[in-house]
Amino acid sequence: MLDVDVIDDPAAATAALEPVRNRLLSELAAPASAATLATRLGIARQKINYHLRALEAHGLVRVAGTRKWGGLTERLLVASAASYVVSPRALGPVAADPQRTADRLSASYLIALGARVVREVSDLLRLSREADKHLATLSIDTEVRFRSPAERAAFTGELTRAVTSLVARYHDESAPGGRPHRLVIVAHPTPNETPRKEPSCQ
Repeated sequence: MLDVDVIDDPAAATAALEPVRNRLLSELAAPASAATLATRLGIARQKINYHLRALEAHGLVRVAGTRKWGGLTERLLVASAASYVVSPRALGPVAADPQRTADRLSASYLIALGARVVREVSDLLRLSREADKHLATLSIDTEVRFRSPAERAAFTGELTRAVTSLVARYHDESAPGGRPHRLVIVAHPTPNETPRKEPSCQ
């Protein structure tokens, strides 16, 4: 099972977002049979099988094994990943694109950058898995609490100068065999977390 899988097929995204199938994906973090899921969720086994077949058709669940139960052979299914992200690629031409956002200080531009990261990194990860190679990435995630808007502005200026200096020191446009890397730095207010309501499975 993958830690995270990116869904870029519109039909697969639709299947994963349907409430019952979404719940089944979460329940299948560990292998389970249709009968077990039917009992656990209080849904008819035939209906569970219908949804499982749809998820399996899109590669979102797979067979993890079989077991004998009452003279029958049951399939044990498991989700393909522990969690999922829907790629902007699933939205086709209307997907967010930073090149279509003029204001680089806007929240819309930041969202478009995030969408591009998902699209590009998921494509690279897929290629690296096919080649059985490691994909080198760097992520820094931290939180800073500013005392005032003035200090936030000062931090922004200092960070910009530091990044500009580092890029100038290490960037070599003509390096033989060099490979460009995309560097994206974003900052936004930390949202207030609110409990999410579980979707109905009826």
